[in-house]
Amino acid sequence: MTAVELLLPREKQSLHQRLTGLGIWALYVPVSMVIFKLFHALWVSIGIRPLITMPLSFDWAGIAAIVMAPIAAALIYDFFFYWFHRAQHAFAWRFHAVHHSIRELNAVSSYHHVSEPVFQAVFLLLPVSLIVTDTGPVVPAMLIIIHLQASFIHSPTRLNLGPLRLFFCDNRFHRIHHSLEEKHFDKNFGAFTTLWDRLFGTAWFPARNEWPDTGLAEIDQPRSLRDWIDLPVRFRRDRRNGTVEAVLVR
Repeated sequence: MTAVELLLPREKQSLHQRLTGLGIWALYVPVSMVIFKLFHALWVSIGIRPLITMPLSFDWAGIAAIVMAPIAAALIYDFFFYWFHRAQHAFAWRFHAVHHSIRELNAVSSYHHVSEPVFQAVFLLLPVSLIVTDTGPVVPAMLIIIHLQASFIHSPTRLNLGPLRLFFCDNRFHRIHHSLEEKHFDKNFGAFTTLWDRLFGTAWFPARNEWPDTGLAEIDQPRSLRDWIDLPVRFRRDRRNGTVEAVLVR
């Protein structure tokens, strides 16, 4: 996605921010792997079986099942992600604010706080594991789609999904979610499909040239690994008189 951004740029991005993002990912990925491995090992040791088995093989569809199965699995996963994402905004904002503080948003700098894998394991992977089961190649294919989509929706590139953006999230749709403009706040929570945002009243489809600035007005994006790690400690979100105020605690 970085190559696409460089070939078809929509805005300029600094090398320093990309390098900072790479440094953060170098720590985030192994931390995520350890936490997810521990979660998996704990779940296997407990031996809790899924409550509902979803029929995602689509054997009746023939060769079309190769496309239909992972998309169906991704839709179900994105339903849980949608509500997990909304919960982050409501109950874990100081941690999720790290992701929203990024002003030079791109595929490399679309990182979350180091605590994100813990939140995902408890509030996303756990409920998903009770409902969606492994159905052969469907789950790996779904995860590849989800991760590619997660990079693409943060990319400042002229490439977009065109008419398909009415159903699938693209970078223009998700840009609204990261917007500095108040009218865009708490919109477009989905990462894969626009379906859940439309059903639950949080969809904002951008106009043709609507490409807002991103970040948080009250704080700067992380400029170092230390900024990335301790931002939630320094950041407080207070609700006063119906307004939201962000404060950096020195």
